[in-house]
This record gives sequence, structure tokens and C-alpha cells, in this order.
Amino acid sequence: MPDVPNEGFFGERAASVYDERAADMFDPAVLRPVVDLLADLAGHGPTLEFGIGTGRIALPLAQRGVRVIGIDNSEAMVARLRAKPGAADINVTIGNFATTRVDGEFTLVYLVFNTIFNLVTQEEQVACFQNAAVHLDSGGRFVNETHVPDLQRLPLGQTIIPYRAEPEGLSFDVYDVVTQRFSSQHYVFAEDRWAGWQREPFTSLSRAHVSVYQKP
Repeated sequence: MPDVPNEGFFGERAASVYDERAADMFDPAVLRPVVDLLADLAGHGPTLEFGIGTGRIALPLAQRGVRVIGIDNSEAMVARLRAKPGAADINVTIGNFATTRVDGEFTLVYLVFNTIFNLVTQEEQVACFQNAAVHLDSGGRFVNETHVPDLQRLPLGQTIIPYRAEPEGLSFDVYDVVTQRFSSQHYVFAEDRWAGWQREPFTSLSRAHVSVYQKP
């Protein structure tokens, strides 16, 4: 049975703008070498994508004649995939790709675009590798694309690098130079802030406030 976790950051709000915000990653010049390599590694066998999302890689890979199966924890992201041409040929299971099992053996299991970092503990990441091994046939391959932390480029004493500043909030990469690990932190601005429960305007003289946040 699938192990279905909370959708987390990739719920409806993120899914509704995901393709638009990642538009540069859908550029054929970006996709072509990825799909070429994955198709070559898959050979004539089926593939399994962990974190298939909206189908950025799965759809063009399937168009190359590769049979693609997917696992993803976000119903909202998968709904965008299923609305696209060619998606009917791709079977997707909703669940945690670190633990969810699907039927069959695969010549290739793959993760792209830092997807493994959605697993925030070492135990979950180890389970992901184990899950890939369970699904691979003899001689099959597991491909994992990840960002390499730019530790050597950090100014002395700096461990936080901002990478998103939007009306909805801020995002930062936070580095641990001792363990050479990093995590991404997201901060959401209050949607509304009032001086009281009757929506009184908040000012610098207000002695209390009520803040309303909308979950991404």
C-alpha cells in the first residue's frame, strides 16, 4: 500500500504556479540532454521516476518510446501532469517515494532537480536508495540529480544565501559548513495583520495584532 505523506510545500498553491516558475527548466535545450541520457540508460526496459511532479521529464521521455511509471506525494502536482497530452500513458501512484512500492522491475529509477532533498532526514534518504534497489532489475541503474553546495564560494562567516524574494515570502539556502550540508528555508509573509479581532487597522501604536498566514 502507498505511504501517503502530507503534500507539504507542493500542495495546490505551489502546483498552480510550478510550471510557470520553473519555465526555464522546460526549455528543450535543458530537457534534451536529460532525456537523451535517461533514455540511453533505460534501454528497452521500463523506468520509474521518484517525484514525477507535473511530468517535466516523464512526458518527453515517454514520447521517446520509454515506458514511464511515477510515484509522487502531491495530488495537486500529479493533477497537472494528468491534464497534459500524453499523460494517459503514464501510470502514477500517490505516495512517499522513499517507501511506496509499485509492481514490476525497472531498468532505471531516477530522481531529478534536487527532489531527494524533499526527504529531510538521512534515514528517509537511505530508505529512498533502498526503495530504488527493490524496484531495479539485475543490472538496473539509479540516477539522482542534486545540487552541490557552493561551500567554497561562501564569504567568510556567511552561511545564509537568499534565492527568492516575492510578495508572498522569502526563501534562503542555509549552509552548515561543518557537515557540508544545506537546507532550504521558506518564510511566508502574513496575508493580513490587524490590531484586533474586528479587523482594526494595525499601526505602529497598536498594542496587539492578529496575523493571518496562508499555507503555500
